[in-house]
Amino acid sequence: MHDLIIRGASIFDGSGGEAVTGDVAIKDGVIAAVGGRIAEPAARVIDADGAIVTPAWVDIHTHYDGQVTWDEAMDPSASHGVGTIVMGNCGVGFAPVRPGGQRALIELMEGVEDIPGTALYEGMPWGAWETYPEYLDHLAGRKYALNVASMIAHGAVRTYVMGPDRGNADATEAEVGQIAAIVEEALRAGAAGFSTSRIMGHRSIHGDQVPGTFAPEAELMAIAGAFRRVGAGVMQLIPAGTLGTMGEHSALEAEVEMICRLSAAAARPATFTLFETMGDPAQGHRILAMVKEGNRDGARVFPQVGSRPTGFVFSLGSYHPFMAKPAYLALAHLPPAERARALRDPALKARILAETNVAPEHPGSMEALIPSVPFPMVMTFPLETNSSYEPLPEESFEARAHAAGLSDGYSALYDHLVGGDGRDFAIAFFTGYAAYSLDGLREMQLDETTVVGLSDGGAHVGAIFDAVNPTYQLAYWARDRKRGPTLPLAHVVNRQTRRNAELFGFTDRGLIAPGLRADLNVIDFAGLALGEMRFQHDLPAGGARLMQPARGYLATLIGGTLTRRFDEDTGARPGRLLRGQGAAAREAVPA
Repeated sequence: MHDLIIRGASIFDGSGGEAVTGDVAIKDGVIAAVGGRIAEPAARVIDADGAIVTPAWVDIHTHYDGQVTWDEAMDPSASHGVGTIVMGNCGVGFAPVRPGGQRALIELMEGVEDIPGTALYEGMPWGAWETYPEYLDHLAGRKYALNVASMIAHGAVRTYVMGPDRGNADATEAEVGQIAAIVEEALRAGAAGFSTSRIMGHRSIHGDQVPGTFAPEAELMAIAGAFRRVGAGVMQLIPAGTLGTMGEHSALEAEVEMICRLSAAAARPATFTLFETMGDPAQGHRILAMVKEGNRDGARVFPQVGSRPTGFVFSLGSYHPFMAKPAYLALAHLPPAERARALRDPALKARILAETNVAPEHPGSMEALIPSVPFPMVMTFPLETNSSYEPLPEESFEARAHAAGLSDGYSALYDHLVGGDGRDFAIAFFTGYAAYSLDGLREMQLDETTVVGLSDGGAHVGAIFDAVNPTYQLAYWARDRKRGPTLPLAHVVNRQTRRNAELFGFTDRGLIAPGLRADLNVIDFAGLALGEMRFQHDLPAGGARLMQPARGYLATLIGGTLTRRFDEDTGARPGRLLRGQGAAAREAVPA
């Protein structure tokens, strides 16, 4: 007898092939049979007539490194059908760490990923590990609503080896050897890979770049040697210049050439963040051509692209361009609705728009960044529950200001944020929308070289919210888009499942086939939608985070266990730590 049968679904198996109608049988946590009418009995049956069945999503770009130590529910990702997450991206993480050395790592994570430091101080069991293998062992003793894989972060390794005061200094030959040895140890313990950030904008709350930002190629080559010896893992990089050339220490083209050399030397895959920027809309196409040439010469590089434009979210409940004005700060203690009423006073508005910002306490924090950036109001729009992330130019605050006879787009943005009960949102795009169209992003999604990621699940809790990308991809790209061609549903499913699983060597998931893990979604595709955006004060120390639920996930199964039913958490926690393939090679002889 089977444990469970999903009956009568349209099965998108994750391979990229078109759907077939039939059943999926599960026994002992794995898929036992697929397709047609399965006659054997089952202890439980899910009627999926009219629904689709997919593998659970594999999200390769998240930042749950702290949350996994205090939380089991793993939202927002778990509520959007994700079955496996990879954390430790962008060169920031929490292992290895010297005893009492957590402050430097927290301040990095808070600055780079906008996760409240108070939550990380209070929520994490500091002292439970020092080395990266000990961190993985700690996670191995916990249970989750999904499966968790982790990469070791360059920032943490450099801080451990060189100390917090020398994190971005030139490493000595001995220190480079230590760094490479720690990465090798981590890969053999089950790290899914190694990450580093090289962009100037990734800073601690004090304004210091992430350790590793300026690391010379020789240091990265030493790390590549560790990958080659272990024969497992993925290198993940945020290259200088990927967000634009202003103030960067290296051009993106030079960085991509280096990434190709690193991948070839490591004999391992590498992935890096790639955007179409406002200043260089053709960047994506140019860089993809470079990557393809590098791959023909022996590299295995897969640029990582998002599902929609990246933007900063504004609201009175979080960050906005007026938050550092003295007259605003005098009201900041009021509840949002009461604050909004007070801010609607025309004289107060004029005063705030004319004031100079108060100097920030922490120059690398989001509180410092948002008020200081001259956001282009031609790329700033209202953000609602059903926003397409593909608005027209006339929807921008600059256009709204012109139509209303206001001085500029900032005046229109101000009116929008204070016009209701303080819960209205806006978004300022900074990548992927230079031509007011997602056609360029669609081409990148269709490119055979790219992979899909950049959800940043668990991070940017009040400023960027792309953890809903798996749901957005299905609902908008495969169904709702009207301003241009959609993407085939089978293609979207493949890129969120089998393709990402194969990149990281997770060969037991991402495909609906007998013998593989029963990590599955049953989805009402016609009814799939994003819910209302809201702030939840549920982080340790009372920290708030922006959340947006989903509608249409009839069931999510992890290892054959129902973790969600009709968009509700069942309370089951079958998810576990997923160690990388290097864990099976701990005794391998170095090449």
